This record gives sequence, C-alpha cells and structure tokens, in this order.
Amino acid sequence: MKTVSLRNKILSLSSLKKRIASLRRQGKTIAFTNGCFDIIHAGHVSYLEKAKGRDRILIVGLNSDSSVRKIKGPQRPIVPEKERSFVLAALACVDFVTIFQEETPYDLIKAIEPDILIKGADWKEKTAVGSDIVRNRGGKVEYIRYVPNCSSTNIIKSILEKCAK
Repeated sequence: MKTVSLRNKILSLSSLKKRIASLRRQGKTIAFTNGCFDIIHAGHVSYLEKAKGRDRILIVGLNSDSSVRKIKGPQRPIVPEKERSFVLAALACVDFVTIFQEETPYDLIKAIEPDILIKGADWKEKTAVGSDIVRNRGGKVEYIRYVPNCSSTNIIKSILEKCAK
C-alpha cells in the first residue's frame, strides 16, 4: 500500500481546486461533507467511511476554530483546527481536508462544485447548505444516518459529569 503524506491531504482552497481539476480530468467523482469534528469518535469515522463510498474522492470541509466558536460557543472547539485536520487526514477514507472560516460551507461548496454533497440524516427535512449549487450542476445530495448517542457534545458532557463526582 502506498504511503501518503498527511501534508498532501490538508490543502488550502487554491491547492484543492487545482487537485480537483486534475481529478475531474481523470473522470473522478468528487464528494464533499463538512463539520467541526471536535473530539473525533466512532460516529464520525462511521459517517466518513459511508460518505467515501466507492470510487469517490472524499473532501472534508473542516470548520476553523473561529467558525466552531460561532456555532458551538466560546468553550469550543476542544481540539484546535490543526490537530483536527491532522486526525481527519490520517483516516484512509478521507482524501482531502480543507479548513474554512465561515459559519457554513456555502462559499467552499460554490468554489469546489462537488458532484455529491453528503450530510447527516438530520438535514433531510431541512435545506442542506450548498444543495442548490450541487443540484444545479446535476449533482446529488446524500444523507447518512448518524450512530445513535455518539457525539462530541455527549462525550464532553460525560467527561464533565465524571469530573464533578
């Protein structure tokens, strides 16, 4: 098996766009998902493995530290973006990671134009951010069920409860 440098998997948007152009010329399908991925756990790994699917290039848009704080509050993230991106890049199912600053990945999705947008099943009844961009290009949106009771928030809550005893 070929060893891949994690530095080659964590890319700026400009570098990522160049890689995507090359991959598209090779006929590859570009899949995209995003998240905070603070305290990566089995639920995250299961979700990302399903998102990878077969014959897809999986790109993960990672919320920056400032973005996570806007979404989750001043106590988050627990793990800094450089470390979160490193752990994500170490997963075999993740082809590329790029960090974005905004609260939503809309501008990132617009820039990379994925063929498939992947969201958690909790988004099925809502409008997934960027779904309009993907569908307007003839792409599709897929929804993946989460592993029940498996979340960073639950892990943090459990740790705090145990520390309080």
